[in-house]
Amino acid sequence: MAHREELSRFLKAARSRLSPGDVGLPAGERRRTKGLRREEVAALAGMSVTWYTWFEQGRDVQLSVPMLERLGRTLRLDTNEREFLFALAQHRPPPLETQIDEEIRPATQHMMDSLSIPALVIVEDWTVIGWNQLIARAFRDYGPLPRAERNLFKILLLDERYRTDADHFREMARRLVARFKWDYSRTSKPEIFDEIIAEMMEGSALFREYWQESEILPYFEHVNIAMMPEVGDITFWHSSYAVEGAPGQRLILFAPRDPASAARLARLAESVRR
Repeated sequence: MAHREELSRFLKAARSRLSPGDVGLPAGERRRTKGLRREEVAALAGMSVTWYTWFEQGRDVQLSVPMLERLGRTLRLDTNEREFLFALAQHRPPPLETQIDEEIRPATQHMMDSLSIPALVIVEDWTVIGWNQLIARAFRDYGPLPRAERNLFKILLLDERYRTDADHFREMARRLVARFKWDYSRTSKPEIFDEIIAEMMEGSALFREYWQESEILPYFEHVNIAMMPEVGDITFWHSSYAVEGAPGQRLILFAPRDPASAARLARLAESVRR
């Protein structure tokens, strides 16, 4: 009940700070209270007046994701307010922002550079936008690659280097497609995925097979092995984390799974520092 009361207060406050001119409406007659009327918000958001009134009053009505998105745009909510609206109305985060943040914050890059393990950042469509030197040594150097060739999903499924063990590759492909389907279901801009999906449908038999299945994977973690002739194979456990305040960005960390791998990674890190 407290959530509903807070939602009601939040919507009234957001409505009161807008004037008709802010949303392209004529000022009209003098108003007794400042802000937009409920019927104006409802019309601009494509909702019935009754439905919006009940929603603002805190009644037990549910709005779909598209309706909440239209309401957020109508009320000119910023990123934090949009997330707050979804948390109060649906008790979950909103879909990822349409505008993908592709700028690596200096603090994020500094943190990656300070780590003694490989780390990289991808955006919503799995394009790599940031990495540290240990990624370049243990996996690949993304520096010389144009953006179009830095899509981690396509690299992992199409690069021949990952196909040496057929069973391992099949298992990896199954997990990757399941996670990619999860990301696709959450995006508010599916067109950024459509080109990748079309390309993979044409170029990967395993993608076609697993895309038709119902499995989804809401997390990104598993074990992988980096073959490093100079120090020996390193077994990593990787996991991903959302970068707070950077819509669509995900930080992936690769930690050694066992003492032997940790020792080999330490030697590799030392060679990078020299």
